[in-house]
Amino acid sequence: MRFMVIVKASKIPRPAKCPTRRCSPRWQVQRRAGQGRVMLAGEGLQASSKGARVKFVGSKRVVTDGPFPETKELIAGFWIWKVKNKQEAIEWAKRCPSASGSDTELEIRQIFEMEDSATARPSRKKES
Repeated sequence: MRFMVIVKASKIPRPAKCPTRRCSPRWQVQRRAGQGRVMLAGEGLQASSKGARVKFVGSKRVVTDGPFPETKELIAGFWIWKVKNKQEAIEWAKRCPSASGSDTELEIRQIFEMEDSATARPSRKKES
């Protein structure tokens, strides 16, 4: 099973420049996960001020440049892990050190696989 671990941004501002990888506590976890053949991919994202959003309104496309201060939760990065089940993904997530003193949150979501499409299709209803 593959899971995406969504690293949510903390309220503490991120440095403008990415710290050296070897100093980053998350890099240490990524390295351990990679050695355990769990990590398939993982990256950090730059600030929302460098991003844009495209909103689909009927046939129109509305583009908004960042930053997005009205957003309650921004995504700071992601990891893709291959593990046996959700519980194993949770155990790996619990090993992740949070950034110094910050309240970091990780969200774990299973990725749909080709064989899943025959038994269950993602709902088009809006999640709460």
